[in-house]
Order: sequence, then C-alpha cells, then structure tokens
Amino acid sequence: MVNGEKASSELVACAEPQVIPRSEHSISRKHFSPNAIKVLYRLKDGGYDAYLVGGCIRDILLGVEPKDFDVVTNATPEQIKKLFRNCRLIGRRFRLAHIVFGREIIEVATMRGHHEASADKNQTSQSSEHGQLLRDNVYGSIEEDAERRDFSINALYYSIKDFTIHDFANGMDAIANRKIELIGDPETRYREDPVRMLRAVRFATKLDMEIAQPTKDPIYELSELLSHIPAARLFEETLKLFLNGKAQENYHLLREFGLFKQLFPALDDIIENSETGFETKFIAQMFANTDKRINAEKKVTPAFVYAALLWFPLLKRSEQLQKENMPLFDAYAQAMNHVLSENAQHVAVPKRFTLGARDIWHIQLRLDKRAGQRAYRLSQQPRFKAAYDFLLLRVESGEQEQADLAQWWTEYLQQDVNGQKDMVKGLGHGDSNKPRRRFRRKPKKKPSES
Repeated sequence: MVNGEKASSELVACAEPQVIPRSEHSISRKHFSPNAIKVLYRLKDGGYDAYLVGGCIRDILLGVEPKDFDVVTNATPEQIKKLFRNCRLIGRRFRLAHIVFGREIIEVATMRGHHEASADKNQTSQSSEHGQLLRDNVYGSIEEDAERRDFSINALYYSIKDFTIHDFANGMDAIANRKIELIGDPETRYREDPVRMLRAVRFATKLDMEIAQPTKDPIYELSELLSHIPAARLFEETLKLFLNGKAQENYHLLREFGLFKQLFPALDDIIENSETGFETKFIAQMFANTDKRINAEKKVTPAFVYAALLWFPLLKRSEQLQKENMPLFDAYAQAMNHVLSENAQHVAVPKRFTLGARDIWHIQLRLDKRAGQRAYRLSQQPRFKAAYDFLLLRVESGEQEQADLAQWWTEYLQQDVNGQKDMVKGLGHGDSNKPRRRFRRKPKKKPSES
C-alpha cells in the first residue's frame, strides 16, 4: 500500500493482506510443476503452512511461463529436511532447503522475520557498516516475510490450503500498472542488498515494466554500493542480465544509472572518453546479436560476451606496453593477464570462460596468417567459430579495415577442401602470409669404424 505519511511515497507491506479467492484470479494448479505441488502438500500434511511465492505467481499472472517454483513455509530448514529425504540445506547468508527431483530443484525458504526483533540465539543476522545484510537467518510470520520481500510484484503468496492469493503490498495493482516498486524505504532496502538495484533493472526489461520514481531515484547515488558485493555473486547477476534476451536494454539502463561503471569500470571509462563512439556501438551491437541468438533459442557462450566486454581494455593495455618497446605478442599476452586479473576484482568470471575469452583474443591476431596450412589449422581450433563471429562483430560495428579479411574467411568457410586450397594459393606472398621456412637438421656423421 502507499504510505501517505512519507514524502518518498514508499511502499509498506500490509499487516492484513488482500486475499483473492480462487474465483477471482486466473492461477490454477495446472500452471505449477508437479514436483512443486508435491512439496506443498507434504509440508501441509506435516502440519506446516506452505505457499508458492514470488516470481512464479507474478509470471503466471503476466501470462509468462515460470521457470522456477519457490516455496515459503513456517517450517525451519531442519524440519524441512526431516520431511524430505531428497533435501539438501544450502547457504550461509540465507539458509535454504533444496528439494531435488532429478534435474528440477524446488527451493524452500523459511519465512523470514525482522532481524532486530529476534531473541533466539539459533537465529542469526549480521549487517555491514554500509547497512548490507551479511547473514539473515531470522524466522518470522508470513506478514514479516512479506515485508522482507524486495518488490511488491514478488510479495504474492499462493496458498495450497484454499487456492487463494495473499497480496501483501498491492502487487496485483503493480502488475496491472506495470510498475516495479520496492517495498519499504528504497534507500534502506538498497543498502541491505545493493544487488536489488540490478534486479530492478532486470525485472523492468524482462517484464516490460517501468521502475517507479521513488524506486528509481536512489539508484544514481547508491550505485557504488555494488563495490561491496562479492565479485562471484556479481558474475551470477551479470549472467542473468546479459543472457536473458534483454541484454541490450539492460546495458543501456545500467549505464544510465551508473551501475555498469561498478561492474566494468575500465570499459566504462573508455566509453566515456571515446571520441568516435565506436566502443559504444560495438558493445551495443554485441548485446543486440546476443539477444537475437537467445530469442532464436541458439547457444551463446559467456566467454564471447566477456571477451567483447574486456576487448577494449585489452587493446588499451597492449598499446601501452608496446609503447614501452614490448613486442606485440608479448604485450598482448601480458595485457590479457592484467585485464582479467583487474576485472576479477569486480566481476569474477570463472576460469572456464576466461580461457575461452583468451582463445577468442589470441585468434584475432592470427586471422591474417593464412598461407600454407595456417588457415586450415586455425579453422580447426575449438574456439575458431566464436573468434570468426568476433571478427564479424568488429566489422559490423564499423571496423572497416577488417572488412576484406572477414569477407575472405566467410568465403573460405563456404568452400570445399579444393576451393580452400585455391583461395590460399591466391593470397600471394605478402610478408604476413609467407610461410615460416623450416630448417632441417644435418644428419650426424656416423663414427668411423676403427
């Protein structure tokens, strides 16, 4: 509900929810995963309250097929584990139960309470000096749990007892008005968990909604709080932002709010000081292409996305080292180490993806070395297709000096073996294509017999 006593017009969860009977909403059990229903009924039969909550309810009301089904209950994690043999408890910051059904996991959380009110020594909470919640294993009622939810559209609870929806923060109205609204004081909620700023952006683009003004205003000033979030967690959040089919929109909103600078400061600085705007066009085009592939249900590797995001910091660092008289390939290799190490302090990209990014970068230097068997060998590299797409992206974004090279590779990949050999023969004998001369060792003379 809107609190008229506060100038910020912040949303406060209602103590008494609006209860919407089954006859007045469109949600049916047929919309749910059978495994989620099993979990709900076992908790209910065990004597506990159980609700489906958050994104799955929101998405069904919006006509979107939900991907995950989250359950909330008044049972503690230990009590949940006793009910389910296929249960594992995870998390330190938030203690959660995962009920495993093969590849599907139903996440079950205990209703959270207000941490300052807990006197139970087994329930722990801890905040940082910036107001960020580091631990939050404090349990409470459904009303308290609703107040702890981030956005009003996520404070909707579906009861398995009578199939009603409990709306604690006018989430139904927010869905109807297509508004992303924080519950509670926005600045306090962002300080509790700065990742909520990224979630606001992601929900706005994913659900085609607008961020409400009171929810939007503090982001500009508080964006630097992301620097206090573990880099590994920010990697997971960037995956959600960049691989959800709305990456280009997310990129522009992140830059507008100053959030992109906290994730990729080196690239953001280059973009801000660019005289040509090529870097902005390159990144925007990369995200547009990524969205196109994802929406066409084609595979996208995070290695390609992060190779593009760190490409310009890599070039800048390499050029600096070359000015110090370091050879090209040595400067390039050292720049890779520097850029990846520096970026890991902000977004910790796992090694399996940084290795892929390295391969894409390495191949960029070798694409014009095509004489002899080089073109064939290069085309057989595991990351060649990604590197070729990277070259096309460079040309598509305006790097016209690479257009002839990109056209050559495009034609080469369309040829059969004989056609490829003819193309290599037609290259001429420029220095860049001259095959390396092989020197044979002279055979050793046999010792003379005495």
